[in-house]
Amino acid sequence: MKYKPADKIQDLQYFGEFGGVNPSISDSSTYTFLSAKTMFDTFEGNAEGCYLYSRHSSPSNLYLGEALAAMEATESATVTASGMGAITPVLLQLCDSGDHIISSRTIYGGTYAFMKNFLPRLGIETSFVDITKIEAVEAVITLQTKVIFCETVSNPLLEIANLTALAQLAKKHNLQLVVDNTFSPLSISPAQLGAAVVIHSLTKFINGSSDTVGGVVCASAEFIDQLRNVNDGACMLLGSTMDSMRSASVLKNLRTLHIRMHKHSENAMYLAEQLEALGLKTVYPGLKSHKGNALYQEMMNEEYGFGGMLTLDVGSLDKANTLMELMQERNLGYLAVSLGFYKTLFSAPGSSTSSEIPEEEQQEMGLSDGLIRFSIGLDNHIDRTFQMMKTCMEEVGIL
Repeated sequence: MKYKPADKIQDLQYFGEFGGVNPSISDSSTYTFLSAKTMFDTFEGNAEGCYLYSRHSSPSNLYLGEALAAMEATESATVTASGMGAITPVLLQLCDSGDHIISSRTIYGGTYAFMKNFLPRLGIETSFVDITKIEAVEAVITLQTKVIFCETVSNPLLEIANLTALAQLAKKHNLQLVVDNTFSPLSISPAQLGAAVVIHSLTKFINGSSDTVGGVVCASAEFIDQLRNVNDGACMLLGSTMDSMRSASVLKNLRTLHIRMHKHSENAMYLAEQLEALGLKTVYPGLKSHKGNALYQEMMNEEYGFGGMLTLDVGSLDKANTLMELMQERNLGYLAVSLGFYKTLFSAPGSSTSSEIPEEEQQEMGLSDGLIRFSIGLDNHIDRTFQMMKTCMEEVGIL
């Protein structure tokens, strides 16, 4: 039987300080001690249940981390101030100067920029490869390689990583497989497939209301402790701490994630099938025409579907921009970056979320000017949405 991540979240029980059905928010930056020795023990990480300073940890952050670790079937988790605030400490914790990372060529632009432009200043190099070709990944492994990094469903081309094969490869060469699972919460459980570290931008589907920026690292208790170590922990020393008020907000929204992901997936599947039937160049993991469809089905927790992300290539940037502006005018969604909102969000990634990737590399990976990335919303009557989208496309001359 497949892992049931929503059940693991549901089985967690928290009570507030006065018996509230939600845990109390720890609205404090620092904590008191009855003895100096307890303060010392807490600073050294040897006092269970005690808190020193909220950059180290707070009850609110630990509640959310525990729930997300349960969701991803890992021993532990630590929440951060953003998705990039999760990715960057993980890579810096795992790599030293002279080390090497292998990354998917199609990843979020900020992650790409960090690996391509920032890490070389620290003596860490990255090879970007087609992550769907295991032989291509193995071909660039060196004695200096420490990490294989990928997104389960890549941003923005929606390529599917074979997490089981990548985990086996990582184990063979004593590497760490780090997976960004932002596009596929609940649908895919990377740790169950062998990933060592699972990362999310909580900003997106997990929070779901586009009012909070946050991230999480889910991994073994040993690795999370390393990230939090006061002497050399990258999360601790870089200070990417999530605010307790935001942690409490995300934890409440997490309780409805399974309902939302089901609807996101249902709506995206309907639109993808209808758009493809019109002869439009549509990419969605749930379509039989998607190269990774069978692989996704092998890995997925079926009840949550294929996710809420799809792309549509309308041929040119001018057409893409005109269509997006018209759809926003007709209240079909918002011309905005990010994803996982209750309204549909759309953007041309080549000139927005993937703009950090040079044009020649975008062309090489197949990222065209006319590509529109959709984060499909929670529309109640998706057939009505489709008819309105179709009308907009006819007016723009796409159909």
